[in-house]
Amino acid sequence: MADDRPPCPLCDRPMIAGPSLNEHHLIPRTYGGRVTVTMHRICHAKIHAVLTEQQLRDHYHDFDSLRGHPDIALFIRWVRRKPPEFTDGHASGRRR
Repeated sequence: MADDRPPCPLCDRPMIAGPSLNEHHLIPRTYGGRVTVTMHRICHAKIHAVLTEQQLRDHYHDFDSLRGHPDIALFIRWVRRKPPEFTDGHASGRRR
């Protein structure tokens, strides 16, 4: 069951406390980012599989921008059909 957390800021599925969640720095720590947001681990992994830290810093440091990226948008359409605690190792390989 979902707890009192807001939905995932990327895929909008409920978030359940546990190993399916982790923290995402909106601006990567290597570029001085300090603000983090809790989200699904699989959503976080997909962001880092598709985008470099420099791209995150320069263009994709908010969720509206991330959802607008074509590869992320396809992923969201796919993952929205999965249960909230779903994890998968498919999100690998960084594209440049």
